[in-house]
Amino acid sequence: MADRLTMQDPREQYPKPPFPKQPQSAPGLARRMDPAPDHGEESYSGTGRLKGRKALITGGDSGIGRAAAIAYAREGADVAIAYLPNEQADADEVIKLIEAEGRKALGLPGDIKDESWCRSLVKLTVEAFGGLDILVINAARQQFRESVAEVSTDDFDQTMKTNLYALHWIAQAATPHLPPGAAVITTASIQAYDPSAILLDYATTKAGIVAYTKVLSQQLIKKGVRANVVAPGPFWTVLQPSGGQPDEKVKKFGEQTDFGRPGQPVELAPIYVLLASQEGSYLNGEVYGAVGGGGVA
Repeated sequence: MADRLTMQDPREQYPKPPFPKQPQSAPGLARRMDPAPDHGEESYSGTGRLKGRKALITGGDSGIGRAAAIAYAREGADVAIAYLPNEQADADEVIKLIEAEGRKALGLPGDIKDESWCRSLVKLTVEAFGGLDILVINAARQQFRESVAEVSTDDFDQTMKTNLYALHWIAQAATPHLPPGAAVITTASIQAYDPSAILLDYATTKAGIVAYTKVLSQQLIKKGVRANVVAPGPFWTVLQPSGGQPDEKVKKFGEQTDFGRPGQPVELAPIYVLLASQEGSYLNGEVYGAVGGGGVA
């Protein structure tokens, strides 16, 4: 693989399906994926665009959250990552990468389905870093079900609490700490606009994230804080083989895109940096799609 910044054919830049069969139990670990996702460990270079900033990222141990955490540290920010306790092995790798950049790292293991923990992780970040000015609410639950009859009350409850309730609890707790110039970034999905038949509860929450963030952006801009949404398409993250897709779909994941492959988490990192930095000063209530062609509408 060539350097990310070297001009090259984007269709050939990263691995293409078919991929090996690799089921994991949820929430899964990125270290067990084949091929290994590129979160920017070796491929992302920063230029100091977030120097001195203080960031909190949920789901920062793997996938899109991990890519954002690495990028933010290399752009000069201190970074706290929230994750489930059984994701500690992946989280430890991210913490080491943040500290290798000379930045402060804070690991926050816990379950964001718990309201008190959502409020605590904001408090702990503010205490550790002396403030908060980048909030990335990214952690998600995705478990496919073939029929509405198979979506149990427990399924629906867990997905709603992880993807929507936690968003509200964390945003509500963080808002008093966000100074003018701060940024909130949420992660939706192409599922908000073009939902798959097997992702009923997940797609519902992703549409909700778009609406919630658009409303939040109107409120927060009154204090000089911007809020925007990233809506990715098929990205190669542990969400997929850990129950997010059937095994056969994981094997062919991303082949339907214009590129014939899934995106890699690092390919989203520049968007998260833009939305967090002062370079995104006129961006508010926007939805940034990165779906591999075809747009988001």
